[in-house]
Amino acid sequence: MKLLVRNLSRTTTEQEIRVLFSEHGDVKECTLVLDQETGKSKGFAFVEMPNEAEAKKALKSLHEVRVAKNRIRVKIAQ
Repeated sequence: MKLLVRNLSRTTTEQEIRVLFSEHGDVKECTLVLDQETGKSKGFAFVEMPNEAEAKKALKSLHEVRVAKNRIRVKIAQ
């Protein structure tokens, strides 16, 4: 299941996101979206978790949680 993580702080790293989601299960892929011109975070990422139950648990546990002063939003990616 692929999850969209929004409202990330511009300083949050891909590794930090991976660690955060790994607490809830196996993370197959984690991609922080970067601005092509500046190389800086655009404030959102995609996290792919192969186990649907673990992904739903992560979504429920992490939606609206504060990460680096920002309240992140997690939903199923369309």
